[in-house]
Amino acid sequence: MRAFSPADQVIFGVINASLLYMLAYWILGFEQQFASGFAIEDGPVEYGTAILLFVSALVLGWHMLVMVRAGRLGAGCLLGLYALLFVFGAGEEISWGQRILDIKTPEYFVERNLQQEITIHNLVVGGKQLTKTLFGSVLTVAILLYLVVLPLLYPRVRAIASLADRLMVPLPGKRHLVVALVASLMMMAIDLQRKWEVYELIFSLLTLSIFLAPGNAHRFSRSR
Repeated sequence: MRAFSPADQVIFGVINASLLYMLAYWILGFEQQFASGFAIEDGPVEYGTAILLFVSALVLGWHMLVMVRAGRLGAGCLLGLYALLFVFGAGEEISWGQRILDIKTPEYFVERNLQQEITIHNLVVGGKQLTKTLFGSVLTVAILLYLVVLPLLYPRVRAIASLADRLMVPLPGKRHLVVALVASLMMMAIDLQRKWEVYELIFSLLTLSIFLAPGNAHRFSRSR
């Protein structure tokens, strides 16, 4: 078995610790302490997720520069788009620094945002909160397809591998698949308020690991 890189040793260590920490809170019956402590809004989990998403964006930006310098402008544009999506995710996670900078919520968001803050994912459109539609079930399915299904199909279905490579999608490895499955099963089994904050942290840690060393690393070299 291939040894974990130093970066993965740290990343997967944090993942394991976070999941075990959440499990301990649940087993011991400390639901309130979990929601008001470890997973509290503007707490270590939320800010950790935002930082990790931003670092993931920086790694994608670095891959983009490699592609551009190699003359692969199409690949560079795709990676730049992915980097911007992760910057967006990081900004949304901390309400774009609204509470940090003590920014007053504009009237538009006061009227249309469920939490009356400067975020897109908590907007109510057509009577439905985007968190429960586009940013909820749809995004969760997309994440699981990426982390669980793609690693299984990539080496077996040539069309899927070709499409993923053309779109410059960093390929998760089996270790990411296993952790994604374990974390998802734990989220379904554990009844804790704000448990999804930990799920988002796990996702941000996994993406950082994937982007640092994608399974299809050949696509991110200067020669391809």
